[in-house]
Amino acid sequence: MTAPTLILYQRDDCHLCDLALDVLANAGVPAFDSVFIDDDAALEARYGTRVPVLRDPHDGRELDWPFDADAARRWLRR
Repeated sequence: MTAPTLILYQRDDCHLCDLALDVLANAGVPAFDSVFIDDDAALEARYGTRVPVLRDPHDGRELDWPFDADAARRWLRR
């Protein structure tokens, strides 16, 4: 099994994050790690107003909400 290569930054009790999880599932996005920013000052400063954000840590690309399944698929192909 391959380790997740993407990260979804999110918050606890975030309805937009829940929507993003559904969109990513519908888009067929491969496994990713969920990172909750609530208790991390650096992540809070970087992503606080932007979550949910999908990030590829290998090249630094980020996909900010709002996105739909088609946008997620296009982002993955880049």
